[in-house]
Amino acid sequence: MTKRALLVASSLIAALAAAPALAQESTIGTREGEIVVTAQKRVQNVQDVPIAISVVGGEDIQEQGSASLVDYAGYVPGMQASNTGTPGQTTITLRGVAPLNGSQTVGIYLDDAPVGSSAIYNRAGQFTIDLMPYDIQRIEVLKGPQGTLYGASSIGGLVKYVTVQPDTREFRVKAGAEGFAIKGGDGLGWGAQTMVNVPIVEDRLAISASFAWRSTPGWVDSVNNADLDDQNSYEQRGGRVALLWEPTPQLSVKLAGIWQSLDSDGNGLYAADLDGNRLGDGRSFNNYVPESYDFDLDYYSATIDYDFGPATLTSATTYSKTKSAQVQDASYAFGVLFPLLTGGAIGPGITPFALDLGLKKWTQEVRLASPGGGRFEWLIGGFYTDETTSNAQLVRSYDMDGNVIAPLDPLAIVGLPATYKEYAVFGNGSFKFNEMFELTAGLRWARNEQTFRQISEGAIVPSANDPGKSAESVWTFSVSPQVHFNDHAMLYGRVATGYRPGGPNVIVPNVPPSVDADRMTNYEVGFKGDLADGMVSFDVAGFWMDWTDIQVTRAFGGVSGGANGGKATSNGFEGTVALRPATGLTLTATGSYTDASLSEDVPEISGVDGDRLPAVPRFSGALRADYEFELGGGSKGSFGAGVRHASSRLSLVESDPLVARARPYTSVDLNASVTFNDHWTVRAYARNLLDNKGELARTTLADGLNQPSFLAISPLQPRTVGVALDMAF
Repeated sequence: MTKRALLVASSLIAALAAAPALAQESTIGTREGEIVVTAQKRVQNVQDVPIAISVVGGEDIQEQGSASLVDYAGYVPGMQASNTGTPGQTTITLRGVAPLNGSQTVGIYLDDAPVGSSAIYNRAGQFTIDLMPYDIQRIEVLKGPQGTLYGASSIGGLVKYVTVQPDTREFRVKAGAEGFAIKGGDGLGWGAQTMVNVPIVEDRLAISASFAWRSTPGWVDSVNNADLDDQNSYEQRGGRVALLWEPTPQLSVKLAGIWQSLDSDGNGLYAADLDGNRLGDGRSFNNYVPESYDFDLDYYSATIDYDFGPATLTSATTYSKTKSAQVQDASYAFGVLFPLLTGGAIGPGITPFALDLGLKKWTQEVRLASPGGGRFEWLIGGFYTDETTSNAQLVRSYDMDGNVIAPLDPLAIVGLPATYKEYAVFGNGSFKFNEMFELTAGLRWARNEQTFRQISEGAIVPSANDPGKSAESVWTFSVSPQVHFNDHAMLYGRVATGYRPGGPNVIVPNVPPSVDADRMTNYEVGFKGDLADGMVSFDVAGFWMDWTDIQVTRAFGGVSGGANGGKATSNGFEGTVALRPATGLTLTATGSYTDASLSEDVPEISGVDGDRLPAVPRFSGALRADYEFELGGGSKGSFGAGVRHASSRLSLVESDPLVARARPYTSVDLNASVTFNDHWTVRAYARNLLDNKGELARTTLADGLNQPSFLAISPLQPRTVGVALDMAF
């Protein structure tokens, strides 16, 4: 091999290890018109919680025809979500905090426990749990670091799915069917779902079960393989069973199991040349082989609550198992290097890159909480998690006719199995000095211990089977003074910290043995209030966030690995204003302005002081009008219209030579429904009605020598129109 080829080979293993893979506020779960949340691990009115929170109702998600995080994120101030064409291959940012390596910056919770990996090699920043909406009661989006109550990997915020619980009093059956069309898609998409709730013993024991199935047609072709037309079709299936047992007024036991799967034929990406001209018909990619993605989730939980009177004891135990299998066509990265690696003996070829990720995760949380409503409210608890993760990578080598190239096959086999254990204790309390002044504060100590093994072999990677390990302890805190002007208006301040765990590093010469945690400190002032007898509602906040020891990927003498480097800040404002000028009519405006940038030079990522951070629009916002009205005879109707907008976003820090800028987008969405006799509902919706050609993300893909090859574009989904029929008894 030439010296240049040796450099390619030496950095390949690290590149495989480190490179990323390609509300509306709603009155749901309400108590006398209040929006109820569990953000502080106790039931509270959202207007009483000194945290910026957006609540998205499960019924609203269905009404608006949303099927994934990307569909409704645009209505949540400060939230951005993009994917590579299917749910689950999703990156989320809150308040401008985007992952600059593979691990997540926004935590994901399912009821009482985190889902997804906290370790750095399971790519939780690019593969996010994206539940089907049918069994969701609401989604709580918490802005800013949530390290005190929710622990690791929530430095930007938290997305918390709250599922529908069994009802011990009322027998209920729901079912629905839906058909929809995507402009340019291969036929009609469809969805079907059903749910049943059965009180086995009234006021004591109930069980609920649900099942949903959704098939989405593809609309993206390949310019390099005629057999790959409409290649981004996918199917989702999901089920849930939950049991609620309340043998006494003091004791409650909840058991649940959730199963979700997704099978996709290919990605919903477009390709463009380096001048931005889209290939083919403008809705085409340039892959040679199918880029499939399959995902499976098994989740089991047991939650026990016992009310002693002076305090309630809660035990939450969960076990989850996830598997994902992705294929990327990496021919532009590795196949084009075959002539260089072989001195011209072998021409360019095709290199499918298979990535298989696995996670088995146990969590246990025990907490003791005082009753609500007193002058002093407190909560103490302990948390433990035990993760086993796998990361298996295989790069094959074929010529342009699809024949195996024996001297180069397999090009690389890499395994990165790891374990992650975390222990934590935490406490939170609120003290009311008087009717006007209140102080909330919390503290958490956590320690994580990790092991890791780097396994590799192949035509151009060294054989290795090397272990690594790391351990670290972290303190986080939060302090929030509040001024209650009355029962419906509050001004609050908040200082809160969070962290993202580090871990053992890839084992190559001159690379540090581990990566440290990065830290976030959030300073915030907000106002929440219902004015004019509830006719107007405000929830606005201004924030300043300091991000230190940012986890990045950098080069060490020609070899890539993980490192800590640099500082950044994110500051701005966000908020929601709702106006209810007439019965049944709600006008809502949401918006955020975010200035997220480096606060010092970070040469490891080609960053310069003042560079904008990736994946963050300076401005995003939405307007919605929703109207509900009576039709007489026990029937009612609804109509909704929304406009969501996001300004341009970068793929990398601003000074990186490979940075690309995604086009702004503006989407117009409509929905309407009619319900007959409280039992039958006909729904219709249109998403991206005007078929805006905006982009969720744009990335410059480079070859193995880091030279730009082409642009990959994650588009706003083309105009989608659907109708549905729902039944409820």
